[in-house]
Amino acid sequence: MNLNIRIAKADDCPRILELIHELAVYEKAPEEVTVDINHFIDAGFGENPVWKAFVAEVDTEIVGFALFYTRYSTWKGCRLYLEDFIVTEEMRGKGIGKVLFEKVIEEAKSEKYTGMVWQVLDWNEPAINFYNKYTAHLESGWLNAALSKEQVKAL
Repeated sequence: MNLNIRIAKADDCPRILELIHELAVYEKAPEEVTVDINHFIDAGFGENPVWKAFVAEVDTEIVGFALFYTRYSTWKGCRLYLEDFIVTEEMRGKGIGKVLFEKVIEEAKSEKYTGMVWQVLDWNEPAINFYNKYTAHLESGWLNAALSKEQVKAL
């Protein structure tokens, strides 16, 4: 297996968006992905990019990615927020996720973030087991809150 981890390019966005849809299906929420490709590309590679990503390639095919951005905590300072992290189902168990996740950890170190945070669904045992290998602190007691674009417009 010829594995290459590299920073994402704008040309990778269609494939990354495919993997985002795969992740949404796995998380039982495929209808929640509403971003269009143009907005996605602009948000990562436009005039004011807000996200970066690493892609995992096997023989030049993108089989996973980790998308992240800076989150500011008034308690902790700048932290790396890992928004999405996926390796395609057929490529899991080959160590790709480990290499990709550790690349994100390297980014957090090199950019001197005060830590790294992400969310994991409480039923996603494979992901929880993976993160436990890194002695990640899994918090309880917090609920996610959100307003949709339509809700914001209506207020």
